Parts: sequence; structure tokens; C-alpha cells
Amino acid sequence: MILTPRMTQFVLEDSGKYRIHGEFTADEILEAASGIALQALSSREGLCLTDPDVVRHYLCNWLGNRKAEVFGCLFLDNRHRLIAAEELFFGTIDGASVHPREVVRDCLRHNAAAVVFVHNHPSGVVEPSQADERITQKLKDALHLIDVRVLDHFVVGSDSILSFAERGLL
Repeated sequence: MILTPRMTQFVLEDSGKYRIHGEFTADEILEAASGIALQALSSREGLCLTDPDVVRHYLCNWLGNRKAEVFGCLFLDNRHRLIAAEELFFGTIDGASVHPREVVRDCLRHNAAAVVFVHNHPSGVVEPSQADERITQKLKDALHLIDVRVLDHFVVGSDSILSFAERGLL
């Protein structure tokens, strides 16, 4: 999350609760919540992501209210425990350019054995586009060369989430 001077008024207490000072728009609060969700997910190194409902919960909070498309990745070890969660590519309201070589590089940097991809659709519609399906296959092919498994690709909307694996698209 990029902290603006106004966002520094969101203070994390020792108790784990946030104290907020000042007046904020709904968009500012949602931006802060998205950053907090990513931070919470990233700080849970070792979190076992075998339960799709746990994954959905984090991903909806992380990307559900973004105004522009964001493509991220959960890097996992061979027991599907979280190594890192990162936002890799940023786009506009209807797309983001994803580069397989960068994803491969990040998998090697994290020594990941498996990954879960995630991106949002700011329109709220979670139906994957043909471009979504093509890039997922390209990424899967590229990562296969370095023995990294693609476990899923989630598309997050404003109030729902779609799993490529559950749809049979992987």
C-alpha cells in the first residue's frame, strides 16, 4: 500500500487493532483496507493454503475493491505453505500486461514450488476473458519448464470470486 500523508493517520496499535484519526472518503478507506489485507497475507509466511475458502477470504479483501486491474501471485513451498504474496503487474480499468519471464524470475527468487495467480476485474464481473485464459496457459507452460506447479488462478470481482481450477480451466 502506498501511504499518503492522510493514510499515516491509520495507526496499528500493539493490540493488533487500527486507530483512525481524521475524516476519510470511502475510496481512501477501501485503499487502506486493501493494503492491510495484503500486509496481513504477506505476514502470514507459512500459512497453509489448502483450503479454498481461506484463500478466497484473503483475495477478496486484497483485491475486491480496486479501481484498476492488479495481477498478483501467491508463492508457495512444496507443502503449499505461503512464502510470499506480491502484486506483480498493474493495469487500467480493463487490463494489465503480464510478462511470463518476470513471473518465472520471481518464482526462482522465492524458490517457489507452486503458485496461485490472482487478478481483479474492476468491472465486478468475474467471468474470465480469452486473454485471461491465454496468459494463464502461457504462465503454466513457462513455469512447467522450471518445475513450478500452477495450482489455481482466481479472478476477483467486487462481490464474488472465480477459480480457474474449479472451472476446469487449468
